[in-house]
Amino acid sequence: MNYLFLDNGFEEIEALTTVDLLRRANIELTTVSMTGAKQVTGAHRITVLADKLFDDCNFADAEMLILPGGPTHLETHQNLCDLLIKHNAENKLIAAICAAPSVLGRLGILEGKQATCYPGFESFLGESYIGGLVVESKNVITAKGPGLSSDFAFCIIEKLAGSEIADAVYDAAQY
Repeated sequence: MNYLFLDNGFEEIEALTTVDLLRRANIELTTVSMTGAKQVTGAHRITVLADKLFDDCNFADAEMLILPGGPTHLETHQNLCDLLIKHNAENKLIAAICAAPSVLGRLGILEGKQATCYPGFESFLGESYIGGLVVESKNVITAKGPGLSSDFAFCIIEKLAGSEIADAVYDAAQY
């Protein structure tokens, strides 16, 4: 199972494009609310209904953890931070876009890896920051921002399901 985390203020295009394209690829994905309620409102006042609450999830089956960006406060959720650190220590997959790679940088997850992020968040990535649009380094995928949501999702699809599936979804989406 793969999990995408939603907090109030999430960047809708990053989260919803990723969810849509992964589900088109038939990749199992659960959206997880960090708010204590299933309804989560994004940065542009679009409210979505998450599949589950964080406390109702058992992440033992997690293959990939996905963090959309936006003016979220994911790093304030200690249980999520602990999960990310454990997931990384087990060399499992993590993906983050826009401002969200800064959470990975703060947690030390990007040490020895390369990454990118939204302009203004580079300092949180330290020596890992290399710029770029979508960067895959070891077990981590990062992307610069909202305009790269599809590229980010296709990179995840390729990682989880292979290039043949990614190409099929790419073609069907007329991208």
